[in-house]
Amino acid sequence: MKAALVGTDGTLLHEARRATGRKRGADAVVETILAFAADLRAHGEEHFGESAVAAGVAVPGIVDAEKGIAVYAANLGWRDVPMRALLGQRLGGIPVALGHDVRTGGLAEGRIGAGRGADRFLFVPLGTGIAGAIGIAGRIEAGAHGYAGEIGHIVVRPDGPDCGCGQRGCLETLASASAVTRAWAAASGDPEADAADCAKAVESGDPAAIAVWQDAVDALAAGLVTALTLLDPSTLIIGGGLAEAGETLFTPLRAAVEERVTFQKLPHIVPAALGDTAGCLGAGLLAWDLLSTEVSA
Repeated sequence: MKAALVGTDGTLLHEARRATGRKRGADAVVETILAFAADLRAHGEEHFGESAVAAGVAVPGIVDAEKGIAVYAANLGWRDVPMRALLGQRLGGIPVALGHDVRTGGLAEGRIGAGRGADRFLFVPLGTGIAGAIGIAGRIEAGAHGYAGEIGHIVVRPDGPDCGCGQRGCLETLASASAVTRAWAAASGDPEADAADCAKAVESGDPAAIAVWQDAVDALAAGLVTALTLLDPSTLIIGGGLAEAGETLFTPLRAAVEERVTFQKLPHIVPAALGDTAGCLGAGLLAWDLLSTEVSA
């Protein structure tokens, strides 16, 4: 887990990390979150002379932000956790905002990161899976049921690999960091090889690595063009582990997207700017949004 104290201008004042302790079960994870938040609040009081006035928390899985409930997270083993109420109680009754981890990271990238100034953007982190956050006028569109932006489950190759969601050929089975790791481990014969190793091999001109990499880039471009057709963003922000390859990813990706567009307007395709602090900063922005809403009300 990553946590931070964030100033009114989005400045990161203090950052801390702590293990979730998920092996001890869902209840233990929730308690760890609550204790972490309380410790962070105490740190603020001690080092900055005042207590936090609002809190934001971003969690994975299915989230009901309006009700403040962490509905389901497979990796953490929880269901229907009233996270907002629990945090509010632990933090002395201050207002608490709950958000989805990727959408919250997208909020930060859109407002104070790579999408700053863009009225419409799409944030796509390429990690273990592939998710997405749709930015519209400074907000993130969650959809009617909280599922908007799940670009990783656009089917780009109907005869492709099985996906955990039940479909075949989903984008994340072909173009996530995990997918590239699997493909390169198989192609190189090294079970320890990962996506970063594949990128290095591409840079050194290894033809097998280039084939694996281009296959992933082609799949990613196909999924992104579907998203562009539906959403027409001005900026497309690519983040996550795979984006750390820099121009080794972005040069062929921009070319592959450009080859596929017909009538669509080509967006700016840029790397994410905030790295793994995006979630912390986004949670802080959610908290400040709560306060600004209260003031305007």
